[in-house]
Amino acid sequence: MMPSSTGRAGRAFTRTLTIRTSRRTELKDVTGEIEAAVRDSECASGTCILYVPHTTAGVVINEGDDPAVARDMEAAFDRLVPRDAGYTHAEGNSDSHIKTALVGSSESVWIENGCLALGRWQSIFFAEFDGPRARELRVKIIRDAAVPS
Repeated sequence: MMPSSTGRAGRAFTRTLTIRTSRRTELKDVTGEIEAAVRDSECASGTCILYVPHTTAGVVINEGDDPAVARDMEAAFDRLVPRDAGYTHAEGNSDSHIKTALVGSSESVWIENGCLALGRWQSIFFAEFDGPRARELRVKIIRDAAVPS
């Protein structure tokens, strides 16, 4: 995962990450890359907004301590929304669109003391449902407004 672009404008810092997936359904832990963007932004307090500009991939926060959880979630998505279920969409990836609608294409995480304010077991996952591919994950970090004393 490499940053493909970075920018800073006023209170906002942006970065676009290129995420390479290796399976059709894959939850890929990207927490480290997001933490690096927060560090690079030098934001002490604010909000990190994550956005996936694709209709067959998303982003989700869930347990990251045990990799088996992500694998279990991948399997559950494939059971809940099977690949071949008589869909009418001609491209053959309707299941991917449905899974993305369930997961969502954005997340917001508070930044406190220069760090993502994730819970003890939480990690950020790029959710691929039509891979393998190279995808974009957009990161926008917005600093809290300074409060006059």
